[in-house]
Amino acid sequence: MHPDVTVTRAVTIRPIEPADLPMLEDLMVREFGAPLVVSAGVIHDVRQLPGFIAIRDDVRAGIACYDITEAGCEVVAIAGIGVGSALLHAVIDEARAVGCERVWLITTNDNTRALRFYQRHGFDLCALRRFAVDEARRFKPEIPDLGEDDIPIRHELELELFLDQPGSTVE
Repeated sequence: MHPDVTVTRAVTIRPIEPADLPMLEDLMVREFGAPLVVSAGVIHDVRQLPGFIAIRDDVRAGIACYDITEAGCEVVAIAGIGVGSALLHAVIDEARAVGCERVWLITTNDNTRALRFYQRHGFDLCALRRFAVDEARRFKPEIPDLGEDDIPIRHELELELFLDQPGSTVE
């Protein structure tokens, strides 16, 4: 099967509950090295954030955590296989429901999969923070020097989606 082809099965999305926290922490450690995410100089403990769990075949298949502030809704973390679009839809729907005008996120320069994923969902690159990952490592030393495809992890890239603009509907 081609790597970009996803076999879809019914996915249920629901808010994170206290019983989900061990799974959330395990997944975050496996995918991100720790349950902490550093973005734009802010340290997020995903165990303290609202979010969603994707359930497929009665198994927790992925998570999405977000933070709503005056700047809009930040997608802090999405992890899981084959459930990212459903989780992103849930976060965007929540952002709309509470009146956010903007959904945004930070990824690193090595994360080409995330760049493809978010751009396919209407997000635009809006900022480059050169060498920001060096600063982030002070708070999260688990960040490796090399990332996907052995690309040095150095910079933060910010992507955004304005919810009131044409074409902002995530399909």
